[in-house]
Amino acid sequence: MYVARILYPVEVLGPGKRIGIWFCGCKHKCKGCSNPELWQKHEKYKIDINDLMILIHQISDTNTVDGFTITGGDPMEQSDKLMELLSKLKHISDDILVYTGYEIEELNENQLKNISVLIDGKYKDELNNNSILRGSSNQRIHVLDKKQRNKYEAYLNTESNKIQNFNTNDGFVSVGIHKPDFMKW
Repeated sequence: MYVARILYPVEVLGPGKRIGIWFCGCKHKCKGCSNPELWQKHEKYKIDINDLMILIHQISDTNTVDGFTITGGDPMEQSDKLMELLSKLKHISDDILVYTGYEIEELNENQLKNISVLIDGKYKDELNNNSILRGSSNQRIHVLDKKQRNKYEAYLNTESNKIQNFNTNDGFVSVGIHKPDFMKW
C-alpha cells in the first residue's frame, strides 16, 4: 500500500487525539486540493500493511488514541488495502473517519463496513465556506456507526475548523480544513 504520512496527535480532523493516516494516489485532482503532492503513488511511500501496523502500535501502545482519520490522496483508490487496514484499526479504536472524493452511492457495503464516519464528495474550491470537517459544502458527513452519533453531533456543534502544524523530516505539514487559496499565502 502507499501511505505518505502518519501523524499523532491530530486534533483538528475529528474528536479527540487521533492518528492521522494519509494515503497516496488520487484520480480526482481537485482544483485547490490541499494535498496535491499525494496524487501520485511514489515508490518511497510503499509500505507493507504489517509494517504500517507496527508504526501505529508504537503510537497506540503508549498514547491515548481516540480515533483514526484517514485521508489522502484518496484512500478508496486503494480500497482493498484500506479494508484490510480498517479491520486491524478497529481493534485499537472503533472511531474511524475516512475522507474520499467518491460519493457514498459509488461505494459498496464491503468498502463501508468498518468506517464509523465517511466524508464524501470531491473538493470544490468555490464551495469552500469553512464548513466543519469538510473542505467544501458539497461534501457530506455520513455517521455510519450509530455508537459514534452523539460524539460527532457534539463535535460538529461545538468545534470550528482549526489548523495544526507538525514538524517532519521534510519541514512541516499543515493539517486541518484550510480556507480557499491557502496555498497563496
